[in-house]
Amino acid sequence: MNYYSNGKLLLTGEYLVLDGAKSLALPTKFGQDLVVEKIKESQLIWGSFTSKEDCWFEAVFDLKKMRLVNCSFNSEQDGGGDIIAETLLDILKAAKKINQNFLEEEHGFIVKTMLTFPRDWGLGSSSTLINSIASWANVNAFDLLWNSFKGSGYDIACAQNNTPIFYQIENKKPVVKQVEFNPEFKDNLFFVHLNQKQDSKEGIAKFRESNLNFDKQITRISEISEEFLKSQNLQTFEDLIEEHEQIISSIIKLTPVKEKLFPDYFGAIKSLGAWGGDFVLVTGNEETPAYFKSKGYETILSYSEMILS
Repeated sequence: MNYYSNGKLLLTGEYLVLDGAKSLALPTKFGQDLVVEKIKESQLIWGSFTSKEDCWFEAVFDLKKMRLVNCSFNSEQDGGGDIIAETLLDILKAAKKINQNFLEEEHGFIVKTMLTFPRDWGLGSSSTLINSIASWANVNAFDLLWNSFKGSGYDIACAQNNTPIFYQIENKKPVVKQVEFNPEFKDNLFFVHLNQKQDSKEGIAKFRESNLNFDKQITRISEISEEFLKSQNLQTFEDLIEEHEQIISSIIKLTPVKEKLFPDYFGAIKSLGAWGGDFVLVTGNEETPAYFKSKGYETILSYSEMILS
């Protein structure tokens, strides 16, 4: 059995998507495969592979007792292998709680996951995993996400859709609408990686600490999401980016990324998802890659290289 889930980028509505803002999200051309093979032993033998086909995490679970037997971890990031193994086990247990028949067979499984993007890119190594496990377990991926992690769920929606989407939480339920976002100026759009992996949980916690009413901001961000789709020219799009950045900055009390890192850049720059790491959206031209490389940022992708549409 083979399952594949798309990666994700949140173009509008970061943080406020948690409180019902309509957000524009983009599935990426990068994602993660999950391959399941049956074996006779009542074990789950798990291997996680990088985009370069290196195994960075291995674990063996006893399926009858649903517990970790052993694991190994080849990375300096994300803590120890035991932490990752326990997190994985928590996801599997959450799936089993929703569907009691999951993993109840007499046999076991070998499972391999393979990312098609570097782990530090922040395109959804967790969300793609959860969505694929949900497909394997025949459970609702949003339920599995909210039973094992926290988050808005837009990343799960991206994992399941092959076109840009509007994503919104209404009455605690996800509302997903496929949309057409194919701007005439897409050749002027780039994605630059900031060489940092940002923990979205930390950003969400900071946002929650404010405990204020943001109804006006939610309404305006929802409008900006709609206006992104309707933008006829790059200047209008850049003005919307600037307004969006200022709204979110005023809420989370962080300096916009352009002001903080690239004040001399000629185009617009927008954070995507949790502020402070991973990719940013940049407007520009043929000189854009050289500018960011001169600043030490080597990973620059065009819109067509990144986005599934």
